[in-house]
Amino acid sequence: MDMIAPQYRVLSLRVAADPQRTVGTNFFFDSMPADADLPMPQDYIFWIIEGNGRLIVVDTCFNQEASERRGRRMLRPVERHLADLGIAAEDVTDVIMTHLHWDHAGNIGLFPNARFHVQADELAFCTGRAMLHRGVSKIYNREDVQAFLVPLFEGRVALLKGDAILFPGISVSKVGGHTPGSMTVNINTQRGQIVLASDAAHFYANFANKSPFPILDSFPQALEAFDIIHRLAGGSLAHVIPGHDPLIMSVFPAHADFESIALLHQEPLIDPAVLIRQQFAARKVPA
Repeated sequence: MDMIAPQYRVLSLRVAADPQRTVGTNFFFDSMPADADLPMPQDYIFWIIEGNGRLIVVDTCFNQEASERRGRRMLRPVERHLADLGIAAEDVTDVIMTHLHWDHAGNIGLFPNARFHVQADELAFCTGRAMLHRGVSKIYNREDVQAFLVPLFEGRVALLKGDAILFPGISVSKVGGHTPGSMTVNINTQRGQIVLASDAAHFYANFANKSPFPILDSFPQALEAFDIIHRLAGGSLAHVIPGHDPLIMSVFPAHADFESIALLHQEPLIDPAVLIRQQFAARKVPA
């Protein structure tokens, strides 16, 4: 008899923001849904998954020093979020890395007992020949990549080769596109399977318009990733969780005590498609 998959609680935690971004910086020039200079801020997020005896962090965002160096506005550091929730970083059992760009792979040392899960292709890429090119390496932080060697040498890194079931009710899908080893995290919740798309879909509008964010390893694979995510989410936009969209905080209920935390396992308050239409309604690009 098949086991019933456990249901998990999933939190989205807002760490920082870039209020200066525009439509023109979030889409390719020939596929913008509105005027290029229309403001379209970007959030920086990490996720927590709780349930079935596990405490899992997905991506580790970045610290204050990186925020200042990269010109981002720090709102609430990762360690402050953990303290707010009464979580000791030492108790985190697992950290799933959707990819290793600077804004997703800081704070590795916060989790000394966790097992890290990353695609082998991702780690090979950011320690290989591609880093000889400044245009590529600048999207990674050298210190973060070096920090990742600590759990690796301690035997706390699972190097994945493609899709994998990590735990009952939690799987990952290697989708590529944004980076060679980009992956989604697919989680069973009380409202069905949700898909943490991370940077395979920066914004709801990137996904809904099939127009990738313009930092890519492979444009065709980024389009394929949209198709994979659509299938994993059962065709429901509300079951896709983008990696950087401030609309998340409007779509989902907020934590009772912390307004910068959204509860992704609960039913959405509004259809994301409605917010996308409102977002661009005033200044559409002429057909």
